Amino acid sequence: MNKSTPIIQFLGATRTVTGSKTAVIAGPDLDDRLMIDCGLFQGPKELRLRNRASLPIRVDSIGSVLLTHGHLDHCGYLPRLVLDGFEGPVYCSEATAEIARIILMDSAHLQEEEAEYANKKGFSKHSPALPLYTSEDALRAIGHIRTVRLGTPITIGPRTQAVFHEAGHILGSTSIELGIDSMDKSRRILFSGDLGRYGAPILPDPAGGFTVDSVVMESTYGGRFHGDTDVFDALATIVLESMRRGGTLLIPAFAVGRTQLVLFALRQLKDQKLIPDIPIYIDSPMAIRVTSSHLHHDSALDQETRFMQQEGDSPLLPSNLHIHRSVEESKQLNDINDNAIIISASGMATGGRILHHLVNKLPHKEHTILFIGYQAFGTRGRSILEGSPTVKIHGNMVPVNAAVRSIDGFSAHADHDELLIWLKKFDRAPDRVFLNHGEDTSLEALREAVVQKIGVETTIAEYQQQYSL
Repeated sequence: MNKSTPIIQFLGATRTVTGSKTAVIAGPDLDDRLMIDCGLFQGPKELRLRNRASLPIRVDSIGSVLLTHGHLDHCGYLPRLVLDGFEGPVYCSEATAEIARIILMDSAHLQEEEAEYANKKGFSKHSPALPLYTSEDALRAIGHIRTVRLGTPITIGPRTQAVFHEAGHILGSTSIELGIDSMDKSRRILFSGDLGRYGAPILPDPAGGFTVDSVVMESTYGGRFHGDTDVFDALATIVLESMRRGGTLLIPAFAVGRTQLVLFALRQLKDQKLIPDIPIYIDSPMAIRVTSSHLHHDSALDQETRFMQQEGDSPLLPSNLHIHRSVEESKQLNDINDNAIIISASGMATGGRILHHLVNKLPHKEHTILFIGYQAFGTRGRSILEGSPTVKIHGNMVPVNAAVRSIDGFSAHADHDELLIWLKKFDRAPDRVFLNHGEDTSLEALREAVVQKIGVETTIAEYQQQYSL
């Protein structure tokens, strides 16, 4: 490769939907060597082991990190990166900075908690079990964050500029456009980040009108469609069905984005008297903090939601809502076995308080478990959704006797058609598209569609592979 040619190298989110990390080598200066996103791997053990392995590139070769958004699979590796010697700035939107702070502190706390629990119960293969990073490590990483304004170019290095654009996925989420001035010619490359849906409540639509040479594009829902189902009607049906069963509706929900969408929907359904005013419990300290963040970042919301909040009537606060912050308050929910809705993290049942609720509710047929988002391969959520008769939680096999339901339409991810719409909104088609952040079938389906319908050379990114731009 010509030394003057910019290079990208995929260090995560290749043929999987987690661990997003892409190195960009724009020039010889350290400030021109950066990484887009810095996420944790989740799901199968072979992927999670990468979190504890050394990064495939030298940490001291990274001058800065640019975050598209604050989900764990995009920012959760930051404390480990800092622990291993990273000293540069971490750039992101103001709302992403707040979400990332919440996510990183929660992640560190959960890891410390799980290590302590494993050591206490003695079921870890390691003695002692250690967290990937501590709360102190997370605080150090947070100290590296620098906020940027959407739409305003910033200088990253002598050859590199960046502009952050609205992505519509979660609060503060962005696509990142890099301008690289190399010796032979200038190039522009756009990293989609995770893209949101068009016309969804709470957040603005993804930005459009780009003119770039290359695109790194997520493909989570490649080949998959949200369909025409009215998610509010579907949620009302499941709530009423749960009530007839006589049990509790347990919703594993991502604390960022998904919980707020569910609260919005429940508020609408109650206001329209389509469901009774049954109690709703949020049992996720992180979800509570993120919901509060939505109330404080009006500029990151869509016009309708912003107007309602400015009028003092937040659409994210349904009636009969109960907030459970402490561990003791969480334990009290074990005594609730009749008509109620419990929303708790995490959305794929990979950790957090939801595990204790699943242990309590899964064995009993009167309860209902409702999944409202994508369940990655290898996660507990995927196993339950695919009909596994038992699931391993805290070292024990728990029988699955509760009713299991799902609603895809609550996804904060653009589906196959919406991903293509996003590409079609460019001022001109890019010369090349790289696909990441998807499983094999999704990647292949989207690659074929981009080639046939957009007419652009499309490459599926491979782990640790370098590509010239």
